[in-house]
Amino acid sequence: MFNLLSRAPSSAKNDILSGLTVALALVPEAVAFAFVANVEPLVGLYAAFIVGLITAIFGGRPGMISGATGALAVVMVSLVLDHGVEYLFATVLLMGILQILAGIFKLGKFIRMVPHPVMLGFVNGLAIVIFLAQLGQFKVPDGMGGQQWMTGEPLFIMLGLVALTMAIIHFLPKLTTAIPSSLVAIVTVTGLVIGLDLEAHTVLDFLKGMTGDEAATIAGGLPEFHIPMVPFNLETLQIIFPYALILAAIGLIESLLTLSLIDEITETRGHSNKECIGQGAANITCGFFGAMGGCAMIG
Repeated sequence: MFNLLSRAPSSAKNDILSGLTVALALVPEAVAFAFVANVEPLVGLYAAFIVGLITAIFGGRPGMISGATGALAVVMVSLVLDHGVEYLFATVLLMGILQILAGIFKLGKFIRMVPHPVMLGFVNGLAIVIFLAQLGQFKVPDGMGGQQWMTGEPLFIMLGLVALTMAIIHFLPKLTTAIPSSLVAIVTVTGLVIGLDLEAHTVLDFLKGMTGDEAATIAGGLPEFHIPMVPFNLETLQIIFPYALILAAIGLIESLLTLSLIDEITETRGHSNKECIGQGAANITCGFFGAMGGCAMIG
């Protein structure tokens, strides 16, 4: 927001429209990653809010989006299952400290040594993971506690909406770039579903399906200050340090590879060590406000 006030009107418009697009995409993503990590949906939404805000203000790469990510969630789940969510918050806190130390000791510069094919593999690997993750949306409960593929009219509606969304995203930029095509696709298809009362899954339906609770909701207030409720002793440190080290490394690698990619696309240069400190500050804040932590994403 502080940056917007000093920018040209056209740049401010682009920033606002891009922000709206990413915000709409981050909500279902944060909820999904919260379930991957076996925590409440609000824990993921808090991370999307805190990490996105703090890294935007203090990070080293304009144009880069941060939030709750699947790469970290798959590591967090075993910690949560074995020790509980309070140990996750303590781990995220320590993770942030390690990331700040990486920035202070200027370790971020080593990401420049990563070969270009690795960056391409990183991006395409994420695309494949995201694609595979969406296939689950084409399944419905079979009445016996399992899942089966959609058939008949619901399947055709789902495929039609997906095809329409992809067509808008692909073809609209050929007509105009005044408004992000992804934002137009989200608003248009959502309006179509509501206006025609089509049978299509929503984020809330996804949440109910994951929890099995028809009363499930993602409603809640702002995050509150919360010191992790764990014993502050050597035993706790022995539990959380390996996880914190792995999470810090994964978070920085994904963030700095994304930074390098955006550098290449925009032909500008971000500040990798500053980004390490921004990511660390965001995750420390997450640890104190009951969020699952995160890193940068290709949004």
